[in-house]
Amino acid sequence: MNQGTIQEPMRLRFRDRVMDFPRRAVVMGIVNVNDDSFCGDGSIVQEECINQILRAIAEGADVVDIGAESARTNRPAISIAEEIKRFEMILSRWPEILSMARPSDQGQYCPPILSANTWRPDVIEAVLALGAEWINDMSGLTNCRTAELCAQHDAALLIMHSVGEPKVPHFHQRWDDIMGELDRFFAEKIALAEQAGLSRDHLLLDPGIDFAKQRDDNLTIYRELDRLSHFQRPILVPVSRKTVIRDALGIESPKERDAATVASMVWCMHHGGLIFRVHNVAAASQVARLFGRLE
Repeated sequence: MNQGTIQEPMRLRFRDRVMDFPRRAVVMGIVNVNDDSFCGDGSIVQEECINQILRAIAEGADVVDIGAESARTNRPAISIAEEIKRFEMILSRWPEILSMARPSDQGQYCPPILSANTWRPDVIEAVLALGAEWINDMSGLTNCRTAELCAQHDAALLIMHSVGEPKVPHFHQRWDDIMGELDRFFAEKIALAEQAGLSRDHLLLDPGIDFAKQRDDNLTIYRELDRLSHFQRPILVPVSRKTVIRDALGIESPKERDAATVASMVWCMHHGGLIFRVHNVAAASQVARLFGRLE
């Protein structure tokens, strides 16, 4: 591992549990409770979604990230009521799901953390009441309400870098210094969350690969990811099947990008990435387990 990216002791808190670092890479399995995922792997059929969750846990997911609305910018937003309804369909059965779940090995964080991938405060309030332990906020924490709700429920909050509203394309955004922008952004948002009453050890950071960024911005983030380590918060990298892979390698089909996803994950593990949001949980879990034995 590169000097300067050695894991420092950190603690991530959520509800009645903690996750301590150093530890092997954390695998976050994506479960899309929608029918317009860019990978075509989503469903709004309850049993299909539950089976997908059970499979992700069996393959090694430490975190299950449930999203009810696609982040695709070429699809309209669903209503708040519909988003909550989709979450309720799964979260209402979470205890039952955990009773059926079988982890892959002793190093897996179990029971897995329940993450809700959402950004509208009304939905966040509903999913926290339903038991979500972690809010995966793709809005870039545009106001303090999300942090206040997480503080009230003792939930973890992931702050993702982006600009503008979610579900709106930002293809023309340009950055002269993307790493300087990330430094400025995260310093501001951490301060906002703390002012809202959420302690720093409830926070995670996500550089927002592909969100309001072009190919070279994304590649720079990968190369210089360890520059974010000074915040002393876990860094989540959403490496899975990203557009940057298409742009760099010309691979059009998202489902054909898993090998490059693994390469991105390994690189980022060497440069300070601790948590990886993926579609192919089995492959990512193998990487995490083997890497942990080689350190």
